[in-house]
Formats: sequence, structure tokens, C-alpha cells
Amino acid sequence: MMPSWDMWWIWVAAALILAMLELVIPGYVLLGFAVGAAVMGGLFALGQPVAGWVGASLPISLLLFACLSLAAWIVMRRLFGFKGGSVKTFDKDINED
Repeated sequence: MMPSWDMWWIWVAAALILAMLELVIPGYVLLGFAVGAAVMGGLFALGQPVAGWVGASLPISLLLFACLSLAAWIVMRRLFGFKGGSVKTFDKDINED
């Protein structure tokens, strides 16, 4: 019997749950974890040649998941991040005349 971290559908289900939680908790943090989990699910779905070294042990799988999630978060931060100088300041009050 395969350990639970080697099953591709568990990683995909976790990715879907994290993506749905991202709708409630904004900030692109959970979306990075969702992308990492989806990629891990894809790696395990490829079969034994790839899943053999990815799922060799739980620490290796979690380390790869963490690295993939961090890389996804960095890419999304660059694509969708805050624009510099986007703060609007007001010099005059609307009620002053």
C-alpha cells in the first residue's frame, strides 16, 4: 500500500482546498501553496519514474513542496505585486472652499 503523501489526488485535493481558501483570505499566500500542491500532484501523477525520487520519503516530498510553493509565490508576487507609488495623498479637504 502506498503512503498517503504518494497519492496524486491528495495533492490535487489539497491544491483545490487551498485555492478556495485563497478566495476568503486574500494576499496570494495560499495561492502559492496551492500551485505547489498542484505541481506535486502532477509529479506524482506522472508515474513511477518521477514519483520514485519525489516520493522517496516524506521529508523530501515536503521540502520539494516548500520549494515549489516559494517559487510560485515569488513569481506571483512579481506578476501581481504592489506597484510602487500607488498611494494617493490628498492636499486639500473636500469640505474646504
